[in-house]
Amino acid sequence: MQDNTKYVGLDTSKDTIAIAVADAGRDAPRSWGVIPNTPEAIRKLIRKLGQPEDLDVCYEAGPLGYGLQRMLTQMGVKCSVIAPSLIPSRPGDRVKTDRRDAIKLAHLHRAGELTAVYVPNEDDEALRDLVRCREDAKEDLLRARQRMSKFLLRHDLTSPAKMTKWKSKYMAWLQQLKFSNRALQQTHQEYLHAIIVIAQRIERLEKEIHELAMKSPHKPVIQALQTLRGVKELTAVTLVVEVGDFRRFTTARQFMGYTGLIPSESSSGPVRRQGKVTKTGNTHLRRVLVEAAWSYRYRPALRGDIRKRQEGQSPSVQSISWKAQDRLHRKYLRLLSRGKPSTKAIVALARELAGFVWAISKEEMNSVASN
Repeated sequence: MQDNTKYVGLDTSKDTIAIAVADAGRDAPRSWGVIPNTPEAIRKLIRKLGQPEDLDVCYEAGPLGYGLQRMLTQMGVKCSVIAPSLIPSRPGDRVKTDRRDAIKLAHLHRAGELTAVYVPNEDDEALRDLVRCREDAKEDLLRARQRMSKFLLRHDLTSPAKMTKWKSKYMAWLQQLKFSNRALQQTHQEYLHAIIVIAQRIERLEKEIHELAMKSPHKPVIQALQTLRGVKELTAVTLVVEVGDFRRFTTARQFMGYTGLIPSESSSGPVRRQGKVTKTGNTHLRRVLVEAAWSYRYRPALRGDIRKRQEGQSPSVQSISWKAQDRLHRKYLRLLSRGKPSTKAIVALARELAGFVWAISKEEMNSVASN
């Protein structure tokens, strides 16, 4: 039976799209030209290329998002969004143009050498953007606080003893500071106002994230993940929206690799060398896992907030959570006893924590599916 599939590579930019086509077989891909990046031009392109069911399109993930993929999918065209960092490249290839990039995509797509990224649905993508917006606001707050701290340091101003920085008493102390110099007083007021405004923005974002998470179809998984130590609602929501569907990982090891927390390796023959973690994959996911892993420095315990978060969860989920506490704490002590720095030990814990996150998500999804 003749294969009529056409493998189409698209090099997208804000205004234009460069197109290349590779027919099934071994013929060299050919450049098809450049079109405007508009819905009308894209629909016209698909009609000219052939039947939608005979087309297999790909383009690189980037700032333009998934709108093109969703549009082509609605038209009945198979479309993959490719991870740019995983596209094979030849050493010494120094020429890069839109035309050559499109031809390269079509050629590698036909050969099956490209790795597609997960495309979330529109609701999941919107919630993910909201979570990342809150992350950006937290970074803004950190910078605003650093500016205030440096301003106070320059003028030899220190808060009274036993006052935790940035808590209510400390903020009250900042607000009552007065400067005789008009310029300094204005500077202080602007720095303080920036901190207050950003903190209020974060509060609004967190409230909105909570409301949307409770209405999300991922609510059972979000609540189940909170049984883990160090994983509260915002961390659980971040894990879920960044991963999307945990079922696309068949094993915990596969999910660990996705986080970029596994060691790099350069081995040959009997010699095995492991280096720093690969840091491939999702940086947001890796950050929250490392932050959560710091909680496992302490002895396993089931009290206070974590006990409340486990109420109503299945015994199997609670069992996985307790196993995580026991195993990760013992591993932390073991790594320290071997002379490992605490930072490296925490990264190792974060890698194993990813496995427990995968296990709880799989358990909860199976439970929901059976009901």
